[in-house]
Parts: sequence; structure tokens; C-alpha cells
Amino acid sequence: MSAPQDDQVDRRSFLHRAGALAAATTVGSVALPSIAHAAPAATAPATLVDVPARSVDVSELTIAEAATLIRKGRLRPEELVQAYLDRIKAYDSTYLAFNRVLADEALARARVLARSRGGALHGIPLAIKDNYYTAGVTTTANSYLFENFVPPYDATAVRRLTAAGGIVLGKTQMGPLATTRATTPDGRITTVNAWTPADPGTDPGGSSSGSATAVAARMATSSVGTQTGGSITAPSNAQNLTGLKPTMGRVSLHGIVPLSYTRDHPGTLARDAMDAAIMMTAMAGEDPEDPRTQGLPPVPDLVTAATPIVRAGRVRSRWRTRVGVIPGYTAGTSETAAARIAALDVLAGIEGLSVVDVTMPDEWDLLTNAAFNNVRLPERSEPFLPMLRSDLRGFGVSVTGWLQGALLGANEYLIGQRAKLRLLERVLDDLFGQCDVVVQTSPTPFDALGLPELALPIGFTTGGLPIGTILGGKPYGEDRLLAVAAAYQAGTDWHHRRPADPVVPAARTTARTSRGRILAEEVPDLMQ
Repeated sequence: MSAPQDDQVDRRSFLHRAGALAAATTVGSVALPSIAHAAPAATAPATLVDVPARSVDVSELTIAEAATLIRKGRLRPEELVQAYLDRIKAYDSTYLAFNRVLADEALARARVLARSRGGALHGIPLAIKDNYYTAGVTTTANSYLFENFVPPYDATAVRRLTAAGGIVLGKTQMGPLATTRATTPDGRITTVNAWTPADPGTDPGGSSSGSATAVAARMATSSVGTQTGGSITAPSNAQNLTGLKPTMGRVSLHGIVPLSYTRDHPGTLARDAMDAAIMMTAMAGEDPEDPRTQGLPPVPDLVTAATPIVRAGRVRSRWRTRVGVIPGYTAGTSETAAARIAALDVLAGIEGLSVVDVTMPDEWDLLTNAAFNNVRLPERSEPFLPMLRSDLRGFGVSVTGWLQGALLGANEYLIGQRAKLRLLERVLDDLFGQCDVVVQTSPTPFDALGLPELALPIGFTTGGLPIGTILGGKPYGEDRLLAVAAAYQAGTDWHHRRPADPVVPAARTTARTSRGRILAEEVPDLMQ
């Protein structure tokens, strides 16, 4: 791999495409300008990698480890599926990560796959967020509006995962219509954080709460989620996972219940950088059903990018990369600040990586504040206007967000879109003139700008809660983000740690008691 893809992309063409994408929200699906990029060398991306298993417990295996055992005939897909189903049966009454388990279908699929050999996802059990269409299986988006919706086809991302050999274990609990942490549509808390199953007050991260808990609690090998305002990075950081939100358009949104046309991103919540790369390789690519995927650079070799380089016991970065540190990132004396300092020290010790302080672009606080962030709200309200006019009860506890969007003026929306493009221009030119990757304290504003982000574990509190951070990248810089994460994970073991199982008798009691609720007036401050 001669160069990361973000070095081959013309940033101005990404800016022009972002402007066209914003305009497309007013006229519907249109062809978007293609991204100008240097043609890469004609090499086939890697899809397979042999990784030795670190555990005899198959529920703890990564995708790469399990797939290696399956290819070598040392693990049967049915055995792996059954191990997860056993854990779901034993513990999901506490975790409430799933809202539908497809046990019979998953076992039948595993038996079919046992008769053949396949690629990196062959026989791998996956959890699917319940806003992804699944043919013949109820897809509710955890909403009254879709409680009886049975789609006739799979979302493009689901179809690609199963075509690569993935097995759908079930659909995961999520924030209602992809807002907040996972609750019932009327606001009662459901999914808990796998690291504190007896404490529903500990946030599991939203809105892809169930997807994160399913993987962290070892009830699936990997999962998929969606992000509009932190819904992949937040649950990944909260539950010691490696989450990858790609550049806008890298993965098709066809067959996913919408929240925002210009800000929704499908992505993966995985156990390490390699697993995130394997999942993204299967999911990504052009889709004729989604114009946001067309005219983009080809998907680079993510698996090779996520393969750490270790020579003579020393980790080396695949590409020379400047890791930018924003003002205030390590400020204070908290455990999080200490973990961030330690993580930067590890990164600085990797050959080929340099850690540099960066300054934020002009008017950063103004252009990233809540008022400008709210320009996303009309995009979520517009598809549901007939329902908003007929019966507000269908939106449950998240109704306030939809009402906000319906009431936001056209002038405010237009000003917000122009401000977003101004911010993107400054991020591309000013911020990324100083670095190649930037550490972040929040997904804002990278998810709003369509830029890629990767969340990864960097430590634990003294109370045993995971601490994570977020890396932000340049357009189509998923390969560089994965390479940095892989180098960091080659020298640390945070991502190998798994939470203890809940005590079953206590779990049964917890499942029957109230876990609290989120009120409608709280939703605007919590929603993604």
C-alpha cells in the first residue's frame, strides 16, 4: 500500500459534493459530483487474514480469530452460533440487547455454511440494529410507527454482510427512531451497559445501544449500527469497542429507516480494528439504489491497513501520520484526562507517528454550537410530516425532536447549511493543514460534516468503566484511521478485556423491575 486514500483525494471536490448533497435535500435524490482522486495501483484488496485465537471460549473470539478457526475446520459455524444463543438465553433478560432473536434461522444458516468454505465473514454471527431492513423480519426502528413493518428486502448493508457469509443472530434494541439511548418508545429504559449490568443508570451509549451491548456482552461477534450524532462512537467508547463510522456515502443507506439525509452513516461496532476493517470491507461500495455512494473513490484495502506492522518487537505505523491534539484534550486531573495522556504517549512512541498540538479554525465554537447542530432536525421531520399531522402519539417520547424540526424556519435551515459548508472548508484547509488524524472529545462536528471517525478503547476508570477516545480523519481516510488504531492496539491490551457475566438470579430480578425512564422534555438534550 503506497499511500493512504486520504492523500489521493482532492479535498475541494469533497467540499463541492457536500454542497450538492445539502441541495439534494430540497429536490430529492440527484446525481452528485464525483470525487476527484488519484487512481490507485491495480491490486486486489485483502479479505482474509489468519489470526491465532487468544481464548478457548469461542464467544470471546474476534471475527478474524473465529474465521481462521472455521477455515481450518477447527470450529463449526453451528457451534459458534449455538454458543452465542446460549449466552443470549442465559443473560439477555438482564442486558436486553436484542428485541428479536432469530435462533432457528441462524442455526439453519450455519448448517448450510458448514458445507462450504468462504471468506472473512463465513459463519460469523452478527447483530443487526433494528433500523436496518431485514427481509421477512419485523423492522421496528423501536417505534410505534414501524411496530408492524415487515420489509420485503434486506438493507444493502445487510445483504452484503450475509453474501460474505455473515449470519444474522437477531435485531438489536435501539433508541426510538435512532434517538437517545435504548428505551421503549414511551421512554422506559431497556438496554444496560454490559460493564455494569446491575446499574441501568450507566449509559450504554445511544442510539446503537443494543448493538454495542450484544458485542460487549459476548452475544454476537460483531454488530452494525448507524450514526447521525454519535450513535456508533458513543456506545463503542462506553462499552470498550472499536467503532468505525465511515465517510458519508462509503456504505449505502438503502433499506435503513432514515433520520437525516445528509448525516446518517451506517457503520460497525467491533472488538478491534481488524474486525472493523473486515466488516467495513463487506459493507462498503457503490449501490445503484443510493446516489450518495456513487462517484466515490474505490474502497481501499482496509484489511491490510488494519494489519499492524511489528518488527523486532517494535510497532511501526504503516504510514507517516501526524496525530493532532485539540486544545483542552488532556486538561484536568480526571481519570479520562490521565487515560488520554497515556494514550498519546503510546502513539508518540510508535515509529512513524508524531503527536502535534493543533489550533482550531476561526469561529469554531460558533460554527459547532447547538443552534447550528440543530439544522439537522428538519431532515428528520420531513419524511414523517403526514404522521406528525395525524397523530403525535406515534412518535412516543422522541416526539419533541420531530416537532422542533417541523417548526424550524427555512431561513434558519439555509443559514445552517451554509455555515456547515464554511465549517467543512475550514476543517479541510486549516485543521487538516496541521495534522492527518485528530483526537476528539466528541463526534461533533465530524458526523455533521460527513467525515470518518473511529472510536477505540484507551483505558478504564478505577470503578471498572471503559474509557475511549475518537479519532477523526480526512475524507475517505478510513484506511489511515484503521492503521493508527491497529498500531495502537498492537501495543496495548484494553481492547482484549471483557466484562464479567451478570449473576443470573440477580439478572432475573433486575429484568422485572423498573429501570427508570427518559421524559420527552429530556430528549432534545440527549438525542443523536
